Amino acid sequence: MTIETVSTSKAHGGTLGVYKHESSATGTGMTFSVFLPPQAEEPGAKLPVLLYLSGLTCTHANVTDKGEYRRICAELGIVFVAPDTSPRGEAVADDPAAAYDFGLGAGFYVNATQAPFAAHYRMWDYVAEELPALIAENFAVDLSRMGITGHSMGGHGALTLGLTYPEKFKSLSAFAPIVAPGLVPWGHKALGGYLGEDRAAWRAHDATALVVDGKKPAGDVLIDQGAADGFLTEQLRPELFAAACEAAGIPLTLRVQPGYDHSYNFISTFMDDHVRWHAERL
Repeated sequence: MTIETVSTSKAHGGTLGVYKHESSATGTGMTFSVFLPPQAEEPGAKLPVLLYLSGLTCTHANVTDKGEYRRICAELGIVFVAPDTSPRGEAVADDPAAAYDFGLGAGFYVNATQAPFAAHYRMWDYVAEELPALIAENFAVDLSRMGITGHSMGGHGALTLGLTYPEKFKSLSAFAPIVAPGLVPWGHKALGGYLGEDRAAWRAHDATALVVDGKKPAGDVLIDQGAADGFLTEQLRPELFAAACEAAGIPLTLRVQPGYDHSYNFISTFMDDHVRWHAERL
């Protein structure tokens, strides 16, 4: 699979690159970033890889510019991959009202079944299948040591993918994830718009419902949540996921961080902890 290099630059002894390719999953061009730590230059290197899924309105660039992960990834020898949050292009459908929480920049990591979104909004297949294969073909990674994390909508994606494919994603964490989209406004809008109004179909993309239905991750789970997050009580509801994990016997470390909000100031503060968490398990 051919990729085009948009840019590369040196960072912490490694290389940060931005790349483009034509996606068979979405039928559009897609852009992603990869940080290769210095260990990737060693002969025969095959390093663990961490996928990071971003939140609403984001592209690959948000965490790439503000996530502060390069130093710790260079220290621990972790390849860090950040895809976009939705397909893009003139032919890609968007919310008619140009809302921030549906359409472009808000793919919710599902395969849409509803017109006009079904044509391109296939982020589930993109993250689960196409992107890992593309990374393995072009970079020094070991897909048997792949973890997944993400923020907000991306935390939702990380949890649902990690629970559905424990054989692929051997470690799992999230920052302020949407844990029960079937019960909150963001989820009602996105899952209804992409998947239709049959709520039974939503359960495959609801982390709390997946746990209730018997899905288990490869191991334990780490979630960091800011206590001063303005979305906490209406949209995020981490207590619902915690209760489901406790009932299912899934080890969950849920850390509610006093004073922290939903921003990249929060994410960057605890990024080292998450990369170390994944490194220990990969």
